[in-house]
Formats: sequence, structure tokens, C-alpha cells
Amino acid sequence: MPEDEIIQDQNGELAGNRPSRKYPWAIVVVIALFVIIPFISWYGTWFGRPLSDAKMDQYLHDRNKPRNVQHALAQISQRIIAGDQTVKRWYPAIIEAAGNDLPEVRLTAAWVMGQDNAYQDFHATLGPMLSDSNPGVRHNAALALVRFGDASARSELVEMLLATTLHAPVSGTVELLVKDEGAPLAAGAPLVRLKKDDGQVVEMRAPQAGRIESIAIADNSKVIESAELMTLSPESEQVRSALVALYMIGQPEDIPAIQRYTRPSQTLPDSVEKQAQSTIEAIRGRAEKR
Repeated sequence: MPEDEIIQDQNGELAGNRPSRKYPWAIVVVIALFVIIPFISWYGTWFGRPLSDAKMDQYLHDRNKPRNVQHALAQISQRIIAGDQTVKRWYPAIIEAAGNDLPEVRLTAAWVMGQDNAYQDFHATLGPMLSDSNPGVRHNAALALVRFGDASARSELVEMLLATTLHAPVSGTVELLVKDEGAPLAAGAPLVRLKKDDGQVVEMRAPQAGRIESIAIADNSKVIESAELMTLSPESEQVRSALVALYMIGQPEDIPAIQRYTRPSQTLPDSVEKQAQSTIEAIRGRAEKR
């Protein structure tokens, strides 16, 4: 996520249309950000097979196979990046996909809309997606909004850096499905089963990819509703993406959330620590110029 700034300014103009001295790093930062986003949006899925225009139309409106919709969206994003103007015919379909019932489709649509920060209908669609029930959708919408020079997603970007504590939705007996602290997790991975006194079983899954930071209860123990079960740390790619975005729009009050990543970690690559330090420096540098 240099010479010309490619993010829109507050007046809605593309800063890439004029030289920029204020943000000479902007092109590098945006490129880095949008190389990382696919890791969040696809959860490891690759849709590299080219589609004909006829197939694109078919896949975008396939209500039975959501992966086909994702495949078409991924192909559109590649063509946007390549400068193919003909893909604009499918822009209404991308906006329609942003309202799909399945979060996998919505989060892919959010990512694709971030590829064209000159199209204001995308900008208008992304804003409400910050309230989506799925964290992956919110994260991709937040990252995409940065490309529009929109700082309204700042709080969501900070949220991407924070650990998530899971609490028991009901009282019951705990069955831990993941027992090792530090274990990596895919989004949707089963974590805990709670067996109620009436025999009903409630399963809890990982809301997003990450790692087990700590486990607060023992296997086969009894817990009451709202009891703390475990804490999950975000995955490294999510953290790096948020740090890159906050490099551009972060404020001094965001620094405490960033500082935890300035320390060496056994579970995160060194690049995260370096990015956290660079992000804090950029935030403080902007504050000093005010």
C-alpha cells in the first residue's frame, strides 16, 4: 500500500493525477496492502483459471455455487489491476455480491471493490459493510476504504490488531476441541463444544483465522453462561494488513494497540515487528506536523 500518490484525497480527486511530496511512500504501501488482502479474503483459496465473458456472466449470477461467484470476482479483480476497462460492465454485479447471504462472497466483493478507488459507487457500498456481522467482511471493507482515502474505518483497523476473548454462550460442560496454546486456527475452525444439562450441544468456532493465545478453562469442566473460555490472537497477515493501513491513516490514540507488535514474538514474523515500528513512526510524524 514513489512518486505519485494513488489514493484519493479528501476532495475525491485521485492524488495519482498530480505529484505528491506529502506521501512519497503511498504507492509502495498500497501495493503491499493489496498483496496481503487475498490471504484474508480467500482463506487460502485460489481462483486462477481465466473465464470467458460468457462464463463470467454465468458465474456472477450462480445462486447454487457461491465458489463460482468468488471465482468470477477474483477474475474481475485481476482485470481491474491490469487496467481492463471492459470489466466495468460487471460493477453492478460486484455491488450485488456485496449483499450476498454468504460471508465468503461478501468479503471477496469487498476486496474487489478496493481495486478501483475511482468508482464512487464502490465507496458508498463499502461504508455500510463495516457493520457486517462477519469479521472478515468488516476487515476487507476497512482495508478497501483506505484506498479511497477514507479514514472512517480506522476503528475497525485497530480492532484487527486486538485479541478476541470467547465467552460461553450457555452454561454446560466444556469439551475442548483445540487444547494447545499457540496452535494456529483457520477461520471457522471448531474450538469448543458445550453440553447443556438437557443434552443439547452448542459448538463454538473461530470467528477468524489466528492462534490460540490462552485457554482459561480445563477440558470437561463445568462453566456458567458468559464464562471466559479462551483468547484468540489475530493471524500475522491480518495484523500486517492493519498496520500497513494505519501507517497511512492511524492517529496517536491508535498507538497503544500497535505497540504490542513492536516486541519480538515467537508466533509472528519479524516483518510484523518492523511494520509496527514504522507505523508508529509515521503516526507520530503526522502528529508533529500539525
